[in-house]
Amino acid sequence: MANLVVFVLDNLEQCGDVLDAWEQAGVSGVTILESTGLGRIRGALGEDLPLLPSLKDLLETQELHHRTLFTVIEDEATLERVIAATEKVIGDFSRHHTGLLFVVPVLRVLGLEKRD
Repeated sequence: MANLVVFVLDNLEQCGDVLDAWEQAGVSGVTILESTGLGRIRGALGEDLPLLPSLKDLLETQELHHRTLFTVIEDEATLERVIAATEKVIGDFSRHHTGLLFVVPVLRVLGLEKRD
């Protein structure tokens, strides 16, 4: 069964190393998004932050972004290599400011393998 791996990376400086590690582990493609968590926004803007802050509020603060990486992996061996490679780069996930990685089973995948 295929799995979706989602990794929210806290330290932007580690993104290149994680991508290299995933590629060496057998991942052929990764989608990368800029993302921000509510806790990070509240910490930067204070407790009086509305639930949906304005774009102006967000742009006037320091860098608040994470990188969210995701990929679909078709086999368990590659999945285990990716998890181990990620931990090798970022360290133990139980420490603060490492990020969050989760795996979701994928029942059906279209377009993963491309043909000429």
